[in-house]
Amino acid sequence: MARNKHHRSRGTKATYTFTSLHQNILEAISYDINHAWFCGAKNRQIPENEYQTHVMGKFRCVNVACDATCWSSKKVAILIRGFSNNGYNAEVFGQRCKSCNNLGLLELDEESYVERVAYRVKKWAGVHAERPVYNGKEGPPHERSLCEGCKRGVCRLGD
Repeated sequence: MARNKHHRSRGTKATYTFTSLHQNILEAISYDINHAWFCGAKNRQIPENEYQTHVMGKFRCVNVACDATCWSSKKVAILIRGFSNNGYNAEVFGQRCKSCNNLGLLELDEESYVERVAYRVKKWAGVHAERPVYNGKEGPPHERSLCEGCKRGVCRLGD
């Protein structure tokens, strides 16, 4: 099994897109799909599909006045959008620090991101794919007030 890789973001944000992982997505779907494309933010196309799920990641509080340092989450909200001809994009939502309420700096778990996005692209393309098994220990409870996905109504754990 491949070692988990982490993709460190370049600053605190409410949302992230990881265009640099497009090649990883292409490799993950290449056996089943010949072509897929990443639909960037400047493309005004309307998605044909949307799917809310979660990936894993670690966040670090960058507020020097805060006593909290970092936290991990198995419930980082992600919204995957599907476009015509196997186009897609994925928006990952940040989380806020429980101690100071500042946005944390995300270190994305690449394996969970690629696995979930590739599965969804295949499914929308009509390819039969085994649903990934998500096992492991449950993390701490999801705190809706700190989740940017919940605030925007795109987190599966939101109200």
